[in-house]
Amino acid sequence: MTEAKFTPRVFSGIQPSGALHLGNYLGAIRRFAAMQDKGMETIYCMVDLHAITVWQDPADLAQSTRTLCAGYIAAGVDPEKSILINQSQVPEHAELAWVMSCVARMGWMKRMTQFKDKAGKNAEKASLGLFVYPALMAADILVYHATHVPVGEDQKQHVELTRDIAAKFNHDYGVDFFPLPEPVIEGTATRVMSLRDGSKKMSKSDPSDASRINLMDDADTIAQKIRKARTDFDALPSEAEGLEGRAEARNLVNIYAALSDRTLDETLGEVGGLQFSEFKPKLAELAVAQLAPISDEMRRLLADPAEIDRILAAGARRARDITAPILGRAYEIIGMIRS
Repeated sequence: MTEAKFTPRVFSGIQPSGALHLGNYLGAIRRFAAMQDKGMETIYCMVDLHAITVWQDPADLAQSTRTLCAGYIAAGVDPEKSILINQSQVPEHAELAWVMSCVARMGWMKRMTQFKDKAGKNAEKASLGLFVYPALMAADILVYHATHVPVGEDQKQHVELTRDIAAKFNHDYGVDFFPLPEPVIEGTATRVMSLRDGSKKMSKSDPSDASRINLMDDADTIAQKIRKARTDFDALPSEAEGLEGRAEARNLVNIYAALSDRTLDETLGEVGGLQFSEFKPKLAELAVAQLAPISDEMRRLLADPAEIDRILAAGARRARDITAPILGRAYEIIGMIRS
């Protein structure tokens, strides 16, 4: 038994926890806006169910969800062109997650590196949700029959797991029902690193605010953080090979390249030979020019939370027009009686 061919469709999401930062923008949100004009339906999510795998202050979670929505829109995601949702308003995500939890194997979950990173030595005290959330992530994607998932390099493993789960469901039930989604990893700075330690990813959870540029930082703060960013003492090279073993230098050059929409080689052709005392002001000027309009628009949007809630509710209605039939058909395939 086979199903219809899959319509190209994009799905991706970000957790609404902590401050949105430059890594979120360059690694995800900016690409979300670009993909909405490529002829595929696009659904972008605030994955609030994922956020509660660790404890969240309820008021902070609600505010972070609205802030993330504002960040999407301010960065160019159009609610008329794309579907914007917070995950918990579309119950099919959670329902299909249970099915996917039953399809996925324990060994697959144990291999997921993000659980090991987040749980650390306290794995026995971590929530069950933190362990099984890759099944929810798979459901997030598959409940839309999404074919393309824009992600950062660190999330590629989750998309590969989603493909494994979809393939096992299809094999177990003799159908071609779920697509095998493709990760979309594009751009120069798909993995933005900490400004204080080039070996670590820029993160909302880093206790040092100086480690990241927040999307709502003002111009002076952005410039100050770049000025104080960790570097070495050598001039910038003219070729990419010269960045080997220079994690902080590579990170700043990658950021400059991404913000200026150029390749690494093109960027080094411009800035090669500069000392950091010369390069950092150029990077700060570019970052302020790119991010200040986003910050201003986010503040404008957040001044009217009721409008953000309206956008999310409208997105949820559009999303359920897609997800309800897909979940219903999945239940039929596995033998669930539906009235």
